Order: sequence, then structure tokens, then C-alpha cells
Amino acid sequence: MNNNVSIIKVSKKNAEDLRKLAITTFWESHGHSATPKDINAYINAKFTLESIEAELSDESNVFHFIYVNEELAGYSKIIYNTAYENLTQPNSTKLERLYVLEKFHDHKIGKQLMDFNLDLAKNNAQTGIWLYVWIENHRAVRFYKNYGFQQIAETDFQISQRHSNPNWILSLEFDRM
Repeated sequence: MNNNVSIIKVSKKNAEDLRKLAITTFWESHGHSATPKDINAYINAKFTLESIEAELSDESNVFHFIYVNEELAGYSKIIYNTAYENLTQPNSTKLERLYVLEKFHDHKIGKQLMDFNLDLAKNNAQTGIWLYVWIENHRAVRFYKNYGFQQIAETDFQISQRHSNPNWILSLEFDRM
């Protein structure tokens, strides 16, 4: 399959597209981890147009869309210079979100988006990158471990007031030159 893949920075004018994509990809990746009521509580709290616009207005958040043949297929969000407690260096990048629509999982664009974000972090003088991953998202855990990410801690990801998912905090230190 010949795919034309492009990655572009998300701007404030893309807030509604980002909101819709965030909701869909969250349902696809986490929808079976809790009741629909709990998933909807999270979405209604985190993915309102106002909250997406606020995230896009914060210059520390760096969002990118990935397209396949001009069709929106996924997105990422990184934050530079965001250490995880005392377990990563101060100039570490947090990979807060990397989501690809299920229908594009076999296109290997998650790898392209990840490579893009790793290059961004390295080009911005970061020493490494870290993230949260739901321990039962075996596909994602395998994806990150293939990059060499190591588990450094555990936490609970709060879906709603009554439900949380166990997460690992994974970190990847960049080779020093």
C-alpha cells in the first residue's frame, strides 16, 4: 500500500478536529477499560472544546497531526523540560499523548509519529523522553519497549472519581554524544 504521510503542527484553528480525534482515539484505546459512564466522565472533563483550546494556547504544549493520504489519522502531544519527579532529568520531554486511529494501526504511522517526536526532543536539547502507559494496553507497551523505554515507576491514571487504570511510567534516555 502506497501511503502519502504528512505530519503538521496543530494550531488553534484545528481545535475542533483535535477534540473529535482525541475523543475517538481515547474511546478506541481505553473504552474497554472502564464503564461507558466512567469513560464519558473523563471525556467530558478533559476533551471539551474549551479545554482543547486552552491546551493549544499554552505554548509549552506541542501538538502534531499525522495524515495518511490527506486523511487525519492520529496526533501527538509533547511537553519539553518536564521531568517526572526525581526520576528523569529536568530537560526531559513528556510524551503526553500519541494516538493513532485503529483503522491506521497496520500502516506503521505510529512509528513515524514517534520518530518525529523523538527527533523534536533531541533537536530541542532534551536528554530523554518519558510517558504514562496503561499496563493492559499490550500493543502500546510493546511499541514503547521496542524503542528501549524502561519502566521507572507506577501510578494510577484517574478515569473518573470511581475508576482508575494502573499505568507504568516509562522513560527513554537519549545517547550522549
